[in-house]
Amino acid sequence: MTTNEKIILITGASSGIGQATALRLAADGHHVVIGARRTDRLDDLAARIKEGGGTADVHRLDVTDRRDVAAFADTAAKQHGRIDVIVNNAGVMPLSRLDSLLVEQWDQMIDVNVRGLLYGIAAALPHFRRQGSGHFVTVASVGAHEVVPTGAVYCATKHAAWAITEGLRQELDPSIRVTTVSPGVVESELADTITEPGAQEAMRTYRADTIPPSAIADAIAYAVCRPPEVDVNELVIRPARQR
Repeated sequence: MTTNEKIILITGASSGIGQATALRLAADGHHVVIGARRTDRLDDLAARIKEGGGTADVHRLDVTDRRDVAAFADTAAKQHGRIDVIVNNAGVMPLSRLDSLLVEQWDQMIDVNVRGLLYGIAAALPHFRRQGSGHFVTVASVGAHEVVPTGAVYCATKHAAWAITEGLRQELDPSIRVTTVSPGVVESELADTITEPGAQEAMRTYRADTIPPSAIADAIAYAVCRPPEVDVNELVIRPARQR
């Protein structure tokens, strides 16, 4: 282990931003602990990381299960003696109009995007306090800063993610850093979960211009590698053509 290597936990690592972040941080020399429900994809990701000379641990993880998230952090801390960063990235985006009354999908967004974040904070914070250092990274969305038709509940959950993370920053000792990353339109599987026809059509238009998930991974890597006295609080990254 080099003096610059960090133990970094990443939720929702089986695809998209989470996968790209794991690849980038591992390439930077950090040890990544990758969690998601789709362990077959995690195994493939870990193999890619190891082929590139990096190191990774694989954990099946359901962020809506508080005990599961606690075990994710506790196991990593036990195996490696510490955890340095948690990237709370897991999220879902089944957009729909409110009058479609897709209540189960509303619940899913609240459970993953809000409760999953809170469970990640609750799991990592005791370790960070014990160590006297740590770094929370929340992957929110530009939806945290604006509301669009079909996005009321999704935007509400991402605003909640922003608010929770900003509150966390204000409450914590400065030895624990806090970063919110708000991506714009990124190539991902998120839009594939939309079932409402109107929202599907709107999303096809909205996603005409995208950036790769590696652009967000680069931003996370930038925040993570700053010196301890530098706290990058918020980053918004979107396609240049997105307005």
